[in-house]
Amino acid sequence: MAFTSLSQHIDIAWLQEAYRRTRKDGATGVDRQTAQEYAANLGKNLGSLLDRAKSGAYRAPPVRRVHIPKGSGRETRPIGIPTFEDKVLQRAVAMALEPVYEQDFLDCSYGFRPGRSAHQALEVFWRRMMTMGGGWVVEVDIRKFFDTLDHRHLREILGRRVRDGVLLRLIGKWLNAGVLEGVELSYPEAGTPQGGVISPLLANIYLHEVLDTWFEREVRPRMRGQAFLVRYADDLVMGFASEQDARRVLDVLPKRFARFGLAVHPDKTRLVAFRPQGARKPDTFDFLGFTHYWGRSRRGRPAIVRKTASDRFSRALKRIHLWCRRARHWPIAEQHAALVLKLRGHDAYYGITGNRYALVSFHQEATRAWKKWLGRRSWHAPKSWAWFALFLKRHPLPLARVVHSAVGSRREALA
Repeated sequence: MAFTSLSQHIDIAWLQEAYRRTRKDGATGVDRQTAQEYAANLGKNLGSLLDRAKSGAYRAPPVRRVHIPKGSGRETRPIGIPTFEDKVLQRAVAMALEPVYEQDFLDCSYGFRPGRSAHQALEVFWRRMMTMGGGWVVEVDIRKFFDTLDHRHLREILGRRVRDGVLLRLIGKWLNAGVLEGVELSYPEAGTPQGGVISPLLANIYLHEVLDTWFEREVRPRMRGQAFLVRYADDLVMGFASEQDARRVLDVLPKRFARFGLAVHPDKTRLVAFRPQGARKPDTFDFLGFTHYWGRSRRGRPAIVRKTASDRFSRALKRIHLWCRRARHWPIAEQHAALVLKLRGHDAYYGITGNRYALVSFHQEATRAWKKWLGRRSWHAPKSWAWFALFLKRHPLPLARVVHSAVGSRREALA
């Protein structure tokens, strides 16, 4: 069924809720307007936004593009930053589309969906692969997905479920909005800005059709053994019990993506023999910031273990060093409070069962970084470890903590 009248739900109250859900501390767009400035006359601004969106007079402003480091090398990832008003309207449209597509999305999809998280994706992969006792993993990297997403195919896919002219017109304007990089304005013919509020939902809609339903309806029924897919936005892995099945899918996957204007990265897409048996050490792979490998449980049984991926570890530690250097002249109390939040934030994502060693190492390196830059506040700043030990008693840092423990459920799975 296709919905023809979704925009009727978007009113002032809807926009107010979209405004509430929009981050207020994000970077500014091309107009440099902050959330505080927009909120100074919120009622009038939202009323004008609603009138322009419904009448078709709304003009999507260009997206300001910045580049952030990607991995441990020199490669960067382009991020698009819409204006604050554009973020509010994108949030409102996403709120209207989300209930429609939540009925369609499959269980294998976890990225940017309500009530789902990266930790659930990791746990599902762990359980499925442990149940199979190991197998073969197809590690897939979609090359520049957000930059190559085909507009024609996306409009066709959207039209199967949504035929509301107001929403489709707004999405078309966002797809065609220019990209401002420095002083150069361009109009890409493909892609959706990574960083836009509506982009994750559009990516899920696109990959649901391109990959999820294809894998579930056409691939799995043709497999000799067990097979499963776990996807978080454009990060995905496939697990197979049979090597022959894995190779068949790996061979046909580039052809499937090419039909929709996508391509797999030839160097980062590979087949991994992920089995604990045999004399040869099994391969490892990275997924959602963790390196997966086979180890031993406390009972001595083979078990999948995850640790912080080396590139994520070094990138996070580099950010800590940079922050400590920049904040070294802040008041001690402010430095301490900020660093505590950073360490707890790191543990909130990477604090999973089996990753304690990497967590402790990160906390230790972060503590050393703080000591180093505290010792450079002035020529007379103390630099000895004896002084720093006394200092930490007055300003203690949190210990490494496993936040997402799954010991109980793991025991059931291993029983």
